[in-house]
Amino acid sequence: MHSNSYNQPLAALQKLQAGNLRYRTQGPFHQADSLHRKGLLEGQHPFAAVLACSDSRVPPEIVFDQRLGDLFVIRNAGHVLDDTVLGSLEFALVQLRVPLVVVLGHENCGAVTAALSLEPVGSHLAHLLESIRPGLDQVRSSGGDAVAIAVEAHIRVTVASLKREALFAEHLKQGKLKIVGLHYNLGTGTLTAVAD
Repeated sequence: MHSNSYNQPLAALQKLQAGNLRYRTQGPFHQADSLHRKGLLEGQHPFAAVLACSDSRVPPEIVFDQRLGDLFVIRNAGHVLDDTVLGSLEFALVQLRVPLVVVLGHENCGAVTAALSLEPVGSHLAHLLESIRPGLDQVRSSGGDAVAIAVEAHIRVTVASLKREALFAEHLKQGKLKIVGLHYNLGTGTLTAVAD
Protein backbone atom coordinates (compact mmCIF):
# COMPACT_ATOMS: atom_id res chain seq x y z
CA MET A 1 0.00 0.00 0.00
CA HIS A 2 1.25 3.48 -0.88
CA SER A 3 2.26 5.43 2.20
CA ASN A 4 1.72 9.14 2.31
CA SER A 5 4.47 11.04 4.13
CA TYR A 6 2.27 14.15 4.24
CA ASN A 7 -0.39 12.78 6.57
CA GLN A 8 0.50 15.29 9.25
CA PRO A 9 -1.01 18.80 8.88
CA LEU A 10 2.26 20.68 9.37
CA ALA A 11 4.12 18.54 6.85
CA ALA A 12 1.31 19.02 4.32
CA LEU A 13 1.33 22.80 4.90
CA GLN A 14 5.11 22.88 4.47
CA LYS A 15 4.81 21.00 1.17
CA LEU A 16 2.25 23.54 -0.07
CA GLN A 17 4.42 26.46 1.06
CA ALA A 18 7.51 25.01 -0.61
CA GLY A 19 5.54 24.50 -3.81
CA ASN A 20 4.26 28.06 -3.69
CA LEU A 21 7.80 29.37 -3.14
CA ARG A 22 9.01 27.46 -6.20
CA TYR A 23 6.07 28.82 -8.20
CA ARG A 24 6.78 32.40 -7.16
CA THR A 25 10.56 32.37 -7.46
CA GLN A 26 11.28 29.92 -10.26
CA GLY A 27 8.10 30.37 -12.25
CA PRO A 28 6.10 27.68 -14.00
CA PHE A 29 7.68 25.19 -16.36
CA HIS A 30 7.19 27.49 -19.34
CA GLN A 31 8.31 31.11 -19.44
CA ALA A 32 5.21 32.00 -21.45
CA ASP A 33 3.07 30.92 -18.51
CA SER A 34 5.04 33.21 -16.19
CA LEU A 35 4.42 36.15 -18.51
CA HIS A 36 0.76 35.12 -18.81
CA ARG A 37 0.39 35.19 -15.00
CA LYS A 38 1.53 38.82 -14.92
CA GLY A 39 -0.99 39.66 -17.62
CA LEU A 40 -3.80 38.50 -15.33
CA LEU A 41 -3.15 41.11 -12.65
CA GLU A 42 -5.85 43.39 -14.06
CA GLY A 43 -8.57 40.74 -14.14
CA GLN A 44 -9.68 37.33 -15.26
CA HIS A 45 -11.46 36.23 -18.38
CA PRO A 46 -12.11 32.50 -18.07
CA PHE A 47 -13.77 30.81 -21.00
CA ALA A 48 -15.50 28.13 -18.91
CA ALA A 49 -16.69 27.40 -15.39
CA VAL A 50 -16.03 23.93 -14.04
CA LEU A 51 -17.89 22.38 -11.12
CA ALA A 52 -15.69 19.47 -10.09
CA CYS A 53 -15.09 17.05 -7.28
CA SER A 54 -12.39 17.99 -4.77
CA ASP A 55 -10.59 14.69 -5.44
CA SER A 56 -6.87 15.45 -5.57
CA ARG A 57 -6.47 13.22 -8.63
CA VAL A 58 -8.71 15.41 -10.80
CA PRO A 59 -7.44 19.01 -10.95
CA PRO A 60 -9.41 20.64 -13.78
CA GLU A 61 -6.64 22.96 -14.96
CA ILE A 62 -4.38 19.95 -15.50
CA VAL A 63 -7.07 17.59 -16.78
CA PHE A 64 -8.06 20.16 -19.41
CA ASP A 65 -4.46 21.38 -19.92
CA GLN A 66 -5.38 25.04 -19.49
CA ARG A 67 -3.39 28.02 -18.29
CA LEU A 68 -3.98 30.37 -15.38
CA GLY A 69 -7.11 32.43 -15.90
CA ASP A 70 -8.71 30.07 -18.42
CA LEU A 71 -11.06 28.23 -16.04
CA PHE A 72 -13.29 29.39 -13.19
CA VAL A 73 -13.22 26.32 -10.96
CA ILE A 74 -15.57 25.43 -8.10
CA ARG A 75 -14.77 22.22 -6.24
CA ASN A 76 -16.29 20.23 -3.41
CA ALA A 77 -16.58 16.55 -2.55
CA GLY A 78 -18.88 15.01 -5.13
CA HIS A 79 -19.47 18.25 -7.11
CA VAL A 80 -22.52 18.97 -4.97
CA LEU A 81 -24.83 21.89 -5.73
CA ASP A 82 -25.66 24.18 -2.83
CA ASP A 83 -26.31 27.91 -2.48
CA THR A 84 -22.61 28.78 -2.37
CA VAL A 85 -21.82 26.74 -5.48
CA LEU A 86 -24.84 28.13 -7.33
CA GLY A 87 -23.83 31.66 -6.33
CA SER A 88 -20.29 31.04 -7.59
CA LEU A 89 -21.59 29.69 -10.89
CA GLU A 90 -23.97 32.65 -11.20
CA PHE A 91 -20.98 34.94 -10.63
CA ALA A 92 -19.14 33.18 -13.46
CA LEU A 93 -22.18 33.54 -15.69
CA VAL A 94 -23.14 37.15 -14.93
CA GLN A 95 -19.86 38.83 -14.01
CA LEU A 96 -17.38 36.82 -16.09
CA ARG A 97 -19.79 35.94 -18.90
CA VAL A 98 -18.60 32.36 -19.29
CA PRO A 99 -20.44 30.59 -22.12
CA LEU A 100 -19.80 27.08 -20.83
CA VAL A 101 -20.40 25.29 -17.52
CA VAL A 102 -18.89 21.83 -17.12
CA VAL A 103 -19.93 19.38 -14.39
CA LEU A 104 -16.87 17.15 -14.02
CA GLY A 105 -17.35 13.81 -12.30
CA HIS A 106 -14.82 11.03 -12.16
CA GLU A 107 -14.26 7.31 -11.86
CA ASN A 108 -14.34 5.82 -8.34
CA CYS A 109 -15.62 9.01 -6.69
CA GLY A 110 -15.32 8.57 -2.92
CA ALA A 111 -18.22 10.88 -2.15
CA VAL A 112 -20.56 8.99 -4.47
CA THR A 113 -19.34 5.68 -3.01
CA ALA A 114 -20.08 6.98 0.49
CA ALA A 115 -23.54 8.16 -0.60
CA LEU A 116 -24.30 4.66 -1.85
CA SER A 117 -23.14 2.98 1.37
CA LEU A 118 -25.77 4.56 3.66
CA GLU A 119 -23.38 4.14 6.62
CA PRO A 120 -23.74 6.63 9.52
CA VAL A 121 -21.42 9.66 9.23
CA GLY A 122 -20.90 13.07 10.88
CA SER A 123 -23.59 15.72 10.46
CA HIS A 124 -21.84 17.89 7.86
CA LEU A 125 -20.78 14.90 5.79
CA ALA A 126 -24.30 13.49 6.09
CA HIS A 127 -25.66 16.74 4.60
CA LEU A 128 -23.22 16.47 1.69
CA LEU A 129 -24.07 12.82 1.04
CA GLU A 130 -27.81 13.57 1.13
CA SER A 131 -27.18 16.06 -1.68
CA ILE A 132 -25.70 13.26 -3.79
CA ARG A 133 -28.40 10.65 -3.14
CA PRO A 134 -31.18 11.99 -5.44
CA GLY A 135 -31.27 9.73 -8.47
CA LEU A 136 -29.10 7.04 -6.90
CA ASP A 137 -31.96 4.83 -5.68
CA GLN A 138 -32.44 3.42 -9.18
CA VAL A 139 -28.74 2.52 -9.28
CA ARG A 140 -28.98 -0.07 -6.53
CA SER A 141 -31.43 -2.16 -8.55
CA SER A 142 -29.82 -1.72 -11.98
CA GLY A 143 -27.05 -4.34 -11.71
CA GLY A 144 -23.51 -3.80 -12.92
CA ASP A 145 -20.87 -1.63 -11.27
CA ALA A 146 -22.97 0.39 -8.82
CA VAL A 147 -20.34 3.09 -8.24
CA ALA A 148 -19.71 3.64 -11.97
CA ILE A 149 -23.45 3.83 -12.66
CA ALA A 150 -23.97 6.14 -9.65
CA VAL A 151 -21.18 8.51 -10.70
CA GLU A 152 -22.77 8.98 -14.12
CA ALA A 153 -26.26 9.28 -12.60
CA HIS A 154 -25.00 11.99 -10.23
CA ILE A 155 -23.42 13.93 -13.11
CA ARG A 156 -26.74 13.79 -15.01
CA VAL A 157 -28.74 14.87 -11.94
CA THR A 158 -26.35 17.78 -11.31
CA VAL A 159 -26.54 18.98 -14.93
CA ALA A 160 -30.35 18.68 -14.93
CA SER A 161 -30.58 20.61 -11.65
CA LEU A 162 -28.43 23.41 -13.04
CA LYS A 163 -30.56 23.62 -16.17
CA ARG A 164 -33.69 24.10 -14.03
CA GLU A 165 -32.22 27.09 -12.16
CA ALA A 166 -33.90 30.25 -13.49
CA LEU A 167 -30.79 32.22 -14.43
CA PHE A 168 -29.15 29.27 -16.18
CA ALA A 169 -32.40 28.31 -17.93
CA GLU A 170 -32.73 31.85 -19.30
CA HIS A 171 -29.15 31.90 -20.61
CA LEU A 172 -29.64 28.45 -22.15
CA LYS A 173 -32.84 29.62 -23.85
CA GLN A 174 -31.03 32.65 -25.27
CA GLY A 175 -28.20 30.47 -26.59
CA LYS A 176 -25.65 32.24 -24.38
CA LEU A 177 -24.77 29.14 -22.35
CA LYS A 178 -24.04 25.46 -22.67
CA ILE A 179 -23.99 23.10 -19.67
CA VAL A 180 -22.30 19.73 -20.10
CA GLY A 181 -21.49 16.77 -17.88
CA LEU A 182 -18.21 14.95 -18.33
CA HIS A 183 -16.81 11.80 -16.75
CA TYR A 184 -13.04 11.59 -16.16
CA ASN A 185 -11.33 8.20 -16.27
CA LEU A 186 -8.55 8.11 -13.67
CA GLY A 187 -6.63 5.36 -15.44
CA THR A 188 -6.59 6.69 -18.98
CA GLY A 189 -7.13 10.41 -18.42
CA THR A 190 -9.96 10.44 -20.97
CA LEU A 191 -13.14 12.46 -20.71
CA THR A 192 -16.52 11.09 -21.76
CA ALA A 193 -19.70 13.15 -22.23
CA VAL A 194 -22.45 12.06 -19.85
CA ALA A 195 -25.02 14.81 -20.06
CA ASP A 196 -25.57 17.68 -22.47
